[in-house]
Amino acid sequence: MPRIPKAAVLGLIAVVVLIAQSDLSSIIVYRTQNGAKYHRTGCTALRRSKIKLTLGEAVKTGLEPCLNCNPPVLPQGKIVKERVKSSDIPLYRVNLAGVQRAADASVSRMLNAVVIRHIDGDTVRLHFDNPPPGIKSEETIRMIGVDTPETVHPTKAVEFFGKEASDWTKKQLLNRPVYVAFDWDTRDKYGRLLVYLYTASGNCHNAELIKQGYAHAYTRFPFQFLDEFRAFEQEARAAKHGLWRQEAR
Repeated sequence: MPRIPKAAVLGLIAVVVLIAQSDLSSIIVYRTQNGAKYHRTGCTALRRSKIKLTLGEAVKTGLEPCLNCNPPVLPQGKIVKERVKSSDIPLYRVNLAGVQRAADASVSRMLNAVVIRHIDGDTVRLHFDNPPPGIKSEETIRMIGVDTPETVHPTKAVEFFGKEASDWTKKQLLNRPVYVAFDWDTRDKYGRLLVYLYTASGNCHNAELIKQGYAHAYTRFPFQFLDEFRAFEQEARAAKHGLWRQEAR
């Protein structure tokens, strides 16, 4: 029987390990709305809330295994190393947290900031006192899932209800503390942070812009609350709020 080269055996073992880790990372586990641990289905900790996610997502989000139900854990492999090196560890991402409605996001887990400059209805500049890796102390942000009428575009005229939308964001946010949540993408092609902004009262400003008729739901790119924001727009349109008043003319 011919001898198999040692290098080939080691390579085969490495492939098997990677496949095993990949299979483990796709196992379904659960978390509570605001918990810091992940659980097996049926764990008593899931009595009040139960959010489904994969083991890989749980590890990347920084969740720890429950000590009572002893859910599966990943070996010290690729995904664990990526989590340690990632600059996104401190960022609260609603998609990884499994949050289905904007109102259910955990403000206590978000970054704190202050709005130091108003640009237009869906764009402001923030100051972070203690920014995590990958975030500067001052950042221009673009709100996820909304598109207010133009007021400062270099080649476009001020659009209908643009000034009202811009003024409303200025009134609600300028010089005020906010909470910052993220989604799939951290930045857009212009380098701006892509975020959901929450006010001190816990309201999502992105959602309120649409509900009040100051913005369209921007659905060109997917985001966690796309269906909800689209429904908010339909409701505002039916009620002729804000920019939808022009349809009543």
